Amino acid sequence: MQTRCFSQPIKKALHTAAQVGCEGVQIDARQELHPAELSETGLRQLRKILDDLNLRVGSVAFPTRRGYGNPQDLERRLDATREAMQFASRLNARILIVNLGSLPGAEDEAARSTLLEALASLAAHGNRLGVRVVAQTASTKAEELASFMNSLLEGTLFLDLHPGQIITQGELPADFLETVGSYVAHVHAVDGVFDLAGGQGVEVELGRGSVDFPQLLGMLEEFEYRDWITIERRHSQQTLFDVENGVKYLRSL
Repeated sequence: MQTRCFSQPIKKALHTAAQVGCEGVQIDARQELHPAELSETGLRQLRKILDDLNLRVGSVAFPTRRGYGNPQDLERRLDATREAMQFASRLNARILIVNLGSLPGAEDEAARSTLLEALASLAAHGNRLGVRVVAQTASTKAEELASFMNSLLEGTLFLDLHPGQIITQGELPADFLETVGSYVAHVHAVDGVFDLAGGQGVEVELGRGSVDFPQLLGMLEEFEYRDWITIERRHSQQTLFDVENGVKYLRSL
């Protein structure tokens, strides 16, 4: 469960996640809990709360405003990402969710080189810590992603499957998985519908939208996916109720 969705202080959000039946959580290390502000005592207390609630940290999110191909403040962004990686490692989380940003075109050699160097640096740091860099890529077509991923050294980067975002762009999550499923290392359980009249996507309760989760879970099984499925519910007047139903829905599958 993405604890940030509860709009509660982190300690209370952890108790809420356990209350609705979650086994693990995703903590946002940029907008929810800042690693630099967490003392050793604070870290021990956080671990104890997790142990007491029988929860694990499945992933840590670090959503930067800019991607890693943008040179503006890049070194500071990389340093902060490494710090978030260290934080994830200390919580025994093996996945750091980042924002890849727009992929530079083949003609923009400078931006592409910047992105490749940044990813190589993060991957090397992650390998030392046992943390994988997993990118959210909402604005990039699957075919373009496949071409980019195929150009990287194995293990440099992995992908997040976010079916709600894919649906709201008018695409099909199954097509995404068919194209780049071998690179998926994290899944966000988010449902949505595409409003043809309004020309935009709308997030809805899990199981009530256009995402065919039985099909996606079957496809993930074919790719031997064994990592976390993180429920995210941002736009609801009854988040707690929706998340609890979402946990039950996923378990029923």
